[in-house]
Amino acid sequence: MLVGVNAHKDFAKFMTRQNLIEQLKAYKLRFKDEDESTSRFIDFVSRYDKCFERSLKVGHVTGSAWVVNNRKTHVLLTHHRKLNRWLQLGGHADGEPDVLNVALREVREESGLENVEPLTDQIFDIDIHSIPARGDDPEHFHYDIRYAMHAKESEDYVVSKESHDLSWIDIEKLSDITDEKSMLRMARKWKAVQDGAGNSE
Repeated sequence: MLVGVNAHKDFAKFMTRQNLIEQLKAYKLRFKDEDESTSRFIDFVSRYDKCFERSLKVGHVTGSAWVVNNRKTHVLLTHHRKLNRWLQLGGHADGEPDVLNVALREVREESGLENVEPLTDQIFDIDIHSIPARGDDPEHFHYDIRYAMHAKESEDYVVSKESHDLSWIDIEKLSDITDEKSMLRMARKWKAVQDGAGNSE
């Protein structure tokens, strides 16, 4: 499923809302068991032209990343300050339709890692989850697009103000720190990728 990406800039030039819909349709074909959630996601992006804006109160698109280390055995997670849970790195699109670039930006801002590279421009995972009301913001949904990435060189991170902590977590032991369904689903997908690749570079 995952193929190498040498550069993102050419792909990024043409990213629009329609491109994301096409990516989601391709994802739907690859993961038929997620048909219901993918159809809901496509409907949301198709219906709202401001789906990338956090000002859209019913919900908005976010971008995040499953970041693995050089050996592809550990995933970098944040102990999120607001949600108080171990999660993948990511955040709001804030109007940008290039969600892969959003995910890359969030990884760099939240971890200090500059040498992160997408393993593919295909969507690795999607998730739709409710965000509780906070201050002036009502309860709403995050329509999260996840991409698989890896740290090419240094794995030394810097903890940002958005996190209690960061940590490289052994993917085989992910269930020791979280029972969150989408996190465990991504771990299963990653193991399937690695098994398909024969655990070789």
